[in-house]
Amino acid sequence: MNTATLPTGARGASLSPEQKALVLRLAVLCLMGLALTFASSAFLTPGNLLNVLRQASLMFLIASGLTLVILCGGLDLSIGANVALSACLAGTVIQSSGSILLGCAVGAGSGLLIGVLNGLMVTALRIPAFIATYGMLWILHGVTYWFMNGQTLHGFPPAFRALGSGYFLGVPVPVYLMLGVLLAGTVLTQYTTWGQEVYATGANTESAALSGVPVFNRRLAVYAASGLMGGLASLVFLARLNSAEGDMGESLTLQAIAAVLIGGTSLFGGTGTLVGTLVGGLILTVVLNGMNILGVSANWQPLITGVIVILSVLSDAVARKRRSS
Repeated sequence: MNTATLPTGARGASLSPEQKALVLRLAVLCLMGLALTFASSAFLTPGNLLNVLRQASLMFLIASGLTLVILCGGLDLSIGANVALSACLAGTVIQSSGSILLGCAVGAGSGLLIGVLNGLMVTALRIPAFIATYGMLWILHGVTYWFMNGQTLHGFPPAFRALGSGYFLGVPVPVYLMLGVLLAGTVLTQYTTWGQEVYATGANTESAALSGVPVFNRRLAVYAASGLMGGLASLVFLARLNSAEGDMGESLTLQAIAAVLIGGTSLFGGTGTLVGTLVGGLILTVVLNGMNILGVSANWQPLITGVIVILSVLSDAVARKRRSS
């Protein structure tokens, strides 16, 4: 089990390697903010900082479930397509029925169902996670385009839009959702037997199974959690955009994976924390926000994000090699 967020006093005065890495990422985040403050007066303004928090909150909601999957030794490449389809289904139900609650239930339920299907393909059918979720990505894209048929939904009730663009006590509503998921997820992964078993499964599946860990159930559960978080994130995404169309959210998968890896979760499983994912999401959001402020073309954003993902994987591979030597 990763101990990056456990109290230091329980293990002595020195920081663990994971804690040191987290401190380093926080320092990088602060330095980036300082550099952008000097580069543009538009960065360190209340409006822009709140926008960064709003963006990072959505990214974290998507990446939190993905973190669990990767911790358990899996991968979910369909999460962005999950968000898109769930948002389109939820938006259609809200507009056709007039019921916000029913639309939210459909969006969250759709995401959960997709996650369960991914989990069953990986666990019951033993299809490699990359192949299963990559295939699911294209299936979901096809279903979304077919369902929307080129149409765009827009104009949702103000009460629903508040979920993505509203404020409470001057703070964006998605930030509260992010903090709630962060708290619940950290307790679940760091301080429960379930969380220990997820880490153990990702670190060494065979050893975990021999130790009595219900590997099948844990893998299925994390894919279900990832799908559910995708469904919940779709509601925030839909409420913020106040519109839904077939090609929405195409960059979300890459950004979510980048946030997880930048945050220190190992692509090989067994190492990482949700706190790290939050920091990783903030770093990526500040990078993208900075590019917008400095007038960098949006066409560069996928390229920069891809480079960050590759560097994060290389960094993790080097760190693993050093630990094993």
